[in-house]
Amino acid sequence: MRMLALLISSVLLGACAIGPDYSRPDLAVPDRFRMAATQQETESFANLPWWDLLQDEQLRRLIRVALAENKDLKRAVASVEDFQARMLIAKMDFAPKADLTSNAPLFGRKANFLFPGFPNPFNYYLQGNLSWEIDIWGRIRRSNEAARGDLLSREEARRAVVLQLVSGVAEAYFDMLQFDMQLAVAQRTLKSWDESVRIAEARLREGMISKIDADQFAAERANAAARAAELSRQMVQKENQLSVLLGRVPGQIPRGRSLTDQVMPPEVPAGLPSELLQRRPDLVQAEQELAAATARIGVAKADRFPKLSITGILGVASPQLSRLVANETAFGVAGPGLTGPLLNAQILGFQQDAAEAQSREALARYEQSLLVAFREVEDALVAVRTVREQRTAQVEQVDALRSALRLANLRYKGGLANYLDVLVAQRNLFDAELALTSTHRLQLVSVVQLYKALGGGWSPLDTAQQQPGQAPAAPGKAGRG
Repeated sequence: MRMLALLISSVLLGACAIGPDYSRPDLAVPDRFRMAATQQETESFANLPWWDLLQDEQLRRLIRVALAENKDLKRAVASVEDFQARMLIAKMDFAPKADLTSNAPLFGRKANFLFPGFPNPFNYYLQGNLSWEIDIWGRIRRSNEAARGDLLSREEARRAVVLQLVSGVAEAYFDMLQFDMQLAVAQRTLKSWDESVRIAEARLREGMISKIDADQFAAERANAAARAAELSRQMVQKENQLSVLLGRVPGQIPRGRSLTDQVMPPEVPAGLPSELLQRRPDLVQAEQELAAATARIGVAKADRFPKLSITGILGVASPQLSRLVANETAFGVAGPGLTGPLLNAQILGFQQDAAEAQSREALARYEQSLLVAFREVEDALVAVRTVREQRTAQVEQVDALRSALRLANLRYKGGLANYLDVLVAQRNLFDAELALTSTHRLQLVSVVQLYKALGGGWSPLDTAQQQPGQAPAAPGKAGRG
């Protein structure tokens, strides 16, 4: 027995896992982001926990609810637990396997003749089977590597859901605030048109203007009323969308700060491009899928070689109940076993080809994910940079149009201008105020999108150190999100 143990140990120590070892592909990563504001290696603002990025307390509450109740996140957590169990199953392949077989005619026999081995109704049979595969070619090791890659991939998928959830709730919240502000602009404009229509009708009765002029004012008022109704519909639909993210049936969503009172970081350094490879969950997920696919090549190759295992049988059988513990009723045998493919060798070769093709597919998917990640970061960076300039220009435009409308009203009431001056000024101001509100929202959303594109979230250390009342970790997990 000692010699057998020494033999097994020497075989395991000398064995190597066949198939390629995984290494990160050599991808061309730029030294800096093209739209980054500085070339210095500054720490990325994506390292901020989301509750430090988003300062609206009501928005924080909504995100906490979403992290606790969102159904997609619960499904992602369950998927992680599923693959945790699968990894434990894969690890058990290293251990011996045993099963037990027994029978006893406790309920008697109906036939009058005797079965071999059962001369009377009180005979029994008990047998234990033991098998232990010696992992010479590394098939089990590669299988465990693949299971580990699958598990880490699902964990990163969970992180991606958390990041998508945080950014999705924030964007939907800002959209809702945008509709609130635009609805207020539309209702204020509608009141202004009500006054203009009243004045126009009074002048029409006095014969100072024609019916066409009065109809133009009424048409503009109807346009403002239609826009107000449209914005009301969009606001309710956005509340319904946000309710689903919160894991609730559609309902009214409470507001916190107004759109213009939201606080965002004045500076948003992107950090180094190489940080995306470790921080962004979809990239890490694609890499782990590539690692698992690489390990499965080794599994497919090892399946083409003979398998060495130690097998044993130990049992006891009794022709009579009175000889239940008699020594001569016990039996057992143990020894090495060797199995190898013959007629299915070609099929196993095709399986290896399939595993290699799946690895190339995973590599292409990883490279594509990297390209998409850099594109999203650059898009968000240019949005953050230019939207401030756009907002400044639109604020000046709105101020100028408000002044123009005030002067047009004064001239119109004084008989120095016609109704077209008032119509054009009021229409231009209405459109400009709606556009400015959209730019307010775009400025906030672009920061959130950059945070998401950089793979922002929280780290295990952040979760462990969070204070009471701060955002909790995802249900069932305390890892990064």
